[in-house]
Amino acid sequence: MEKQAKARENLTALATRINQINNSVRVSAPGIALFTLVMALIVLGVAWMDGRVAEGWMVAYTLVLLAIAFSLLLGVQVARQWEKAVVLRLGKFKGLRGPGVFMLLPIIDSASSWIDHRVMVTPFSAEKTLTSDTVPVDVDAVLFWVVWDAEKAALEVADYRSAIAWAAQTALREVIGQKALAEILIGRAMMDAELQRIIDERTTPWGITVQSVEIRDVIIPQDLEDAM
Repeated sequence: MEKQAKARENLTALATRINQINNSVRVSAPGIALFTLVMALIVLGVAWMDGRVAEGWMVAYTLVLLAIAFSLLLGVQVARQWEKAVVLRLGKFKGLRGPGVFMLLPIIDSASSWIDHRVMVTPFSAEKTLTSDTVPVDVDAVLFWVVWDAEKAALEVADYRSAIAWAAQTALREVIGQKALAEILIGRAMMDAELQRIIDERTTPWGITVQSVEIRDVIIPQDLEDAM
């Protein structure tokens, strides 16, 4: 159980890191197309100007078109149907963009976050947690949640995906500690509802709504299981 929990934590950390990399470096297909078009114009322009104008003017022409090409490459962005881009201008929140094509002003604008508005699923667990009658249990659960305010999710918490996972795990440990083993075993529906309420209260300031929580498994000590 502990190895599985550790593996889940490692996978969560890896997914978070990949998401951060994707958010920091993202080039759209329209941007690539415009970049290719401008590069083609550079090649044609240089070929046409060769032998007709001074070398200095040719270099200046090439540099200007290169600057335009890179601006188009980085400035044209596409937000997919289920996401919003959080745009900062000179480090300050400017607004939300998407879904669809939008333009970032070179140098002064940046898309700091890409917020997914689909329903997300996060597994979480509590290992060797004592119930109110001092029985150590392992509990696995799954959380269904959605971002309803992209601005809050980006600005109010550093990493909302990790934050909600930790909030869920902490709430699970608290609820287990307040209940006897019998309550946990026969009252899963009530425990699901209680967890949903607690986690939702903690994540609402981050622009996140918890739709439901489902306890998947409760593991008790083997000797106690044999006695039952």
